[in-house]
Amino acid sequence: MWYRSASFVLDKQRGRNDTVPNPDTLSPPASSMADTLQNINPKTNISAYYQTRAAHHGVVTSDWLAQAQAAAGRNPDDEGVLRGSDIGVAGGKAFSVIDEFNSWRKQPDLAEAVAAIRALAAVIRNSQAMTMMELEIELKKASDSLKSWDTTSISLTAGCDLFMRYVSRTSALEYEDFNSAKYRLIERAEKFGEISFKARRIIALLSQDFIFDGCTILVHGFSRVVLEVLKTAAQNKKLFRVLCTEGRPDRTGLRLSNELAKLDVPVKLLIDSAVAYSLDEVDMVFVGADGVLESGGIINMMGTYQIALVAHSMNKPIYVAAESYKFARLYPLDQKDMAPAPRPIDFGVPIPDKVEVETSARDYTPPQYLTLLFTDLGVLTPSVVSDELIQLYS
Repeated sequence: MWYRSASFVLDKQRGRNDTVPNPDTLSPPASSMADTLQNINPKTNISAYYQTRAAHHGVVTSDWLAQAQAAAGRNPDDEGVLRGSDIGVAGGKAFSVIDEFNSWRKQPDLAEAVAAIRALAAVIRNSQAMTMMELEIELKKASDSLKSWDTTSISLTAGCDLFMRYVSRTSALEYEDFNSAKYRLIERAEKFGEISFKARRIIALLSQDFIFDGCTILVHGFSRVVLEVLKTAAQNKKLFRVLCTEGRPDRTGLRLSNELAKLDVPVKLLIDSAVAYSLDEVDMVFVGADGVLESGGIINMMGTYQIALVAHSMNKPIYVAAESYKFARLYPLDQKDMAPAPRPIDFGVPIPDKVEVETSARDYTPPQYLTLLFTDLGVLTPSVVSDELIQLYS
């Protein structure tokens, strides 16, 4: 249940000293990546999942460093801020949940699922429905549109499903009129978005007891929540070093190593095939997740599974940092049970047409190779994930 979320504990710890942005007074921000994200087309043979990762994390353009420096200069507390006056019908243009979603996705630091949650909240605010049934149908259609925008994105689907479960608990029979019920729905929608927005910070706080002075941490590719964990540890004056994989073929590990260097964290960049070679000097492994599954396993960027296998065989703990809106009701039995998320592969040399190339962007890591999951619901063992999913969807 969402009332069990650690975000409420965080609120009490802060003593209400922090001001939470009011979504009704905010607007979707612009970014230097606006044109790239606006032109993403999930109908191509490259999944929108990968196109998003490339736009946000990939070292693919000459101005990447300037973009990263600009992103580092922003105040993270301003993430997700929008003005209600800019949401909805603007200049006579009809409201579109996909356009609203794409507006939020232009912000590199905002997770795709949170962008969907913000867009669905805007659907309720801009709805012209006159009955609760009409509003629920409209919201369901908007959710289905977002999920069909990219069927390969696990977090997008899970975020929409959890939003629908959380928000639709309000019954029109609880109130005297439809407007009161709609207002309650808007309150729930904004609260859900607020909880989801706080998740990354909560996870970073929960993980600090596991990072000790003098430790060496292996990370794979780029993960915003893992970066937040390491950034918080650096701000707490902890002394540690990081081994960062390159994250081929999109080389997302280069961005993470640059971000850590800005924090004056000792970081060493590894080619992906050097993980086993370097693991004897590692104390723990930290990875993110694109989806946390019913089994307690995770789906993450390609290479996570083999890192977990090697780390497990060498008795190194594998920690996963993932927000609860990535919890999905999926139960793959093997790698091929997942929907493919193809990505472009550039080997630097021509590849004959007769040579088949594996283009999947992610793999599945079974729960037996994971030690703990740090989530905004708390620190969980993989076996507890199914219980939390029942609570979330019940």
